[in-house]
Amino acid sequence: MTNESQPSSKGRDEQWRIGVLYSRAGVTSATESEHFFGTVLAIEEINAAGGVAGHLLDPVVYDPKGDADEYRRLATRMLQEDDVTVIFGCSTSSSRKAVLPVIERNNALLWYCSIYEGFEYSPNVIYTGAVPNQNSMQLAAWLLRHVGRRFFLVGADYIYPRESNRIIRDIVEDHGGEIVEEVYLPSDADPASLKTVIDEIESVGPDVVFSTLIGRGARTFYTMYRERGFDPARHPIASLTMTEGEIRMIGPELCGGHIVAASYVNTLDNESNRRYLDAWRTRFGDEPASMWSEMAYNQVHLFARALARAQSLDTARLVEAVHEVEFDSPEGMLRIDPGNNHATLTPRIAICRADGTFDVVWESRGPVKPDPYLTTYGLAEFWLDGERS
Repeated sequence: MTNESQPSSKGRDEQWRIGVLYSRAGVTSATESEHFFGTVLAIEEINAAGGVAGHLLDPVVYDPKGDADEYRRLATRMLQEDDVTVIFGCSTSSSRKAVLPVIERNNALLWYCSIYEGFEYSPNVIYTGAVPNQNSMQLAAWLLRHVGRRFFLVGADYIYPRESNRIIRDIVEDHGGEIVEEVYLPSDADPASLKTVIDEIESVGPDVVFSTLIGRGARTFYTMYRERGFDPARHPIASLTMTEGEIRMIGPELCGGHIVAASYVNTLDNESNRRYLDAWRTRFGDEPASMWSEMAYNQVHLFARALARAQSLDTARLVEAVHEVEFDSPEGMLRIDPGNNHATLTPRIAICRADGTFDVVWESRGPVKPDPYLTTYGLAEFWLDGERS
């Protein structure tokens, strides 16, 4: 598959046409390229095995280049011109919200694999990424217990960072911690702005920095933080997003000691992950697999199982079917909660090693049901469950 590609007309009526809408350029190109690669791998595996019910998956692929208006325009093009009713795409909440009215108006189905802030439900979206009760809450509890109580929050200025920081602030302050500062920068923050933030971190001396910066700005921030002389073993940056691919881009030697909360890191020791990594390396060489690629891969396989059951790309039939299937994914058994269309996932906390891989230091005793509206907000159950350190 290539950008701006459409399948040939031969055999189209005998194939399952789907849309793929991830940015290969722009601020979020690193993470969305990983979404794209995971999607490619799953489609190729499914088609190599004969497709679904004897018909191949037939992808229509566009690159919105990180622009919200392009996401909306290209989604509209897929649905109205390309005869697509199922789209795998979007990474940020801004892009998802740009596309959502188009999806709902056309009664299509969006598969959204990124972590996000929750507080949303649509019958036209399957949300396969973690929501705050599957990552933020556990991270806050672990940091309060093992790192310290003084938090510095820095994020990109859009929906997900602001909502994530609101949740972190509530949890930290409700459990005896303190937010010493909360700062927002443009999504593609420049080095001068980042230097100002690092100056402030040095001035106030927090125990931990919680970062929801994204893209190039986030990578530059990690580099400048270490160059300033901060020791991650004593003053780590904690994140929900900084995983193996971007760690390699920054330089693993600069990232050892930093912390991530994620349902997947590629050092998980199970048979499904070993199969996935073998397939990944065969297809993409030494490009590291991460949460971004793994969840994109998972949702295509979950879709294929739902499609085999529904025998139709009709949205209502597919959604009903996806509630009845599961996928033995690299991170564990993946299911969609029929009450809210979100995934049941296993929260994990991991610390980056100097070689760019992660050691899992905490994981929940089992999968956690999604609670996108945070109807329960306690943390006591997370303090000791599954702790490894």
